[in-house]
Amino acid sequence: MSAPSAAWVVIGAGAVLTYAIRAVFLVFAARLTSVPPPVREGLRMIPAAALAALIMPAVLRPQGELDLVAARPLAAILAAFVAWRTGNVALTIGVGMLAVVALGYVPGW
Repeated sequence: MSAPSAAWVVIGAGAVLTYAIRAVFLVFAARLTSVPPPVREGLRMIPAAALAALIMPAVLRPQGELDLVAARPLAAILAAFVAWRTGNVALTIGVGMLAVVALGYVPGW
């Protein structure tokens, strides 16, 4: 099997496995009559935890080294404050992006 063919087999197998894993939860979710409140509360936190896991390395280690005194951590703090006060996702993203761009123009950042 050539390298391009093997790559397509791996991509296809990955797609099928990903779909199967997600489909299992959808099929069996209908059988769950009641979910205990602590489990429900924990499941509600998964999207925020996943988003934080994706974003925080880019905020705290943009060049591969820990950098707490830079534009990105300051913009993240500002965006977190906006999210806490307003609860508006679009406004939070906009303020965070605007802060990163604006601080990029400040000498020394």
